[in-house]
Amino acid sequence: MADVSSLPARARDRAGKGAARSTRRAGLIPGVIYGNKEDALLIAMEPRHLEPQVNKDGFFTRMVDLDIDGKKHRVLPRDVQFHPVTDRPEHVDFLRVSPTTRVTVGVPVRFINESAAPGIKKGGVINIVRHTVDLVCQADKIPTSITIDLTGREIGDSIHISHVTLPDGVKPQIRDRDFTIATLAAPTVQSEEAPVAAAAAAAPAEGAAAAAGAAAPAAGAKGDAKAAAPAAKKPEGKKG
Repeated sequence: MADVSSLPARARDRAGKGAARSTRRAGLIPGVIYGNKEDALLIAMEPRHLEPQVNKDGFFTRMVDLDIDGKKHRVLPRDVQFHPVTDRPEHVDFLRVSPTTRVTVGVPVRFINESAAPGIKKGGVINIVRHTVDLVCQADKIPTSITIDLTGREIGDSIHISHVTLPDGVKPQIRDRDFTIATLAAPTVQSEEAPVAAAAAAAPAEGAAAAAGAAAPAAGAKGDAKAAAPAAKKPEGKKG
């Protein structure tokens, strides 16, 4: 059974941008409940109740019981709009769910036993291709995370969705291919010894080039001296 949080809310009677702005001016966060073949229900929530839940990991995978005027509505968070400057919630959407409701939800990926991976001990790094995986399941069977065990993983290994054991009734949304979730890549940073060795090898070559450069002007100077010397004049013959 998935975790279920409980939050208080209140109904609001007007829709539209103007009504939403009025709700915010009153210090509340507007929202809506929809789905399950019922009419949409406009709600308002206090920031002190909603914000701690939004800031927790797994907010969109955790069902919520909204208590509105003494009546509980079981819902699943589907979207939160944030203020572009303050980054605080400005609007929240909830989907009504029942025990038979099937939903598609992005579930975060979690890695364990990194110390038991030989590839990581050799300096390899985890290249995460998908931080979340979209799963299809009943609303009350949403896993809190997808756990991937790195025990025995070597550099060059790829971890595909087929390597993950999902709970009964939970399927990946993508079923036409065995997509990659992560790879164990070789380190991209060279060791400190490599640049030192390269510098040491380059030093003799640079010294030889400098010596050759010094010799070339000297040879050229001799040639220039010869060219600069005036030609000896032949003695003029005596006039008869």
